[in-house]
Amino acid sequence: MAEKGRVCVTGAGGYLGSWVVKLLLSKGYTVHGTVREPRDEKYAHLNKLEKASENLMLFKADLLDYNSLYAAFAGCNGVFHVASPVPSSTVPNPEIELIEPAVKGTLNVLKACHEAKVKRVVVVSSGAAVSLNPEWPKGQVKDETCWSDKEYCRTTKNWYCLSKTEAESEALEYAKRSGLDVVTVCPTLIFGPILQSTVNASSLVLIKLLKEGYESLENKPRTIVDVRDVAEALLLVYKKPEAEGRYICTAHITRTRDMVDKLRSIYPNYNYPKNFTEGGDEEKLSSEKLQRLGWSYRPLEESLVDSVASYQEAGLLD
Repeated sequence: MAEKGRVCVTGAGGYLGSWVVKLLLSKGYTVHGTVREPRDEKYAHLNKLEKASENLMLFKADLLDYNSLYAAFAGCNGVFHVASPVPSSTVPNPEIELIEPAVKGTLNVLKACHEAKVKRVVVVSSGAAVSLNPEWPKGQVKDETCWSDKEYCRTTKNWYCLSKTEAESEALEYAKRSGLDVVTVCPTLIFGPILQSTVNASSLVLIKLLKEGYESLENKPRTIVDVRDVAEALLLVYKKPEAEGRYICTAHITRTRDMVDKLRSIYPNYNYPKNFTEGGDEEKLSSEKLQRLGWSYRPLEESLVDSVASYQEAGLLD
């Protein structure tokens, strides 16, 4: 098979990064993956992926270390910037621990791409950079023109939202200034099977629904997309010459109770929440722009079933 080209994935060992690497390898790409420590046991799953032995190279890199990024990007046509700090709990000093690495790290990635003459960079942002906008007309579907309000994120202490909004807007600004071809993708809450051995923040949401046995939980709306469909979206916007700007990537809106009912009907024996309190307004985000490029997504039930199967296999529900 002729070489499809050489691409790099930052944060290759993470939840989404691992699926992006797997997809690219299956499509015949030669892949560079950046991780914190290539010899670390927690990245062992990457070397077991099909075609990894011949087509995957792991690079030790840090988003705040420009030279390590440049070394990983050298010779690549494309870069998928997936790495991002996601706190599992509250951070004492968000400006330093979250905002700075997200923004500085993204700019380092883009500068290194520019220097390494990378043709296109796909930056993973988040639905969090779209949805927190109190000025947006109530009930109107949020599209790519909607941005989270940075001041509102600050005053409500939504640091993750702020970090994603800052990083994405800086990335698009940098693209304008430098002429680098940058496309951003904003996924909502990501479920689906895990490839990595450590548990990531969004999978934990689902694992806790299955085993925590909460007395009461808020029945809030969740906008969900499958990790495999996000990986497909990233490859799609990379390959399509006409892709530009930002793309919201979301598939389903469901309330927590409906999701629990669906899970309980398939897996009756887990320790589900006992009661629900009503809460939350529906977030209406549209993936229409991405679907026009040719993206489609799988049914929610498939995502839930495959997620649970992978948690069972990893021993996370015992």
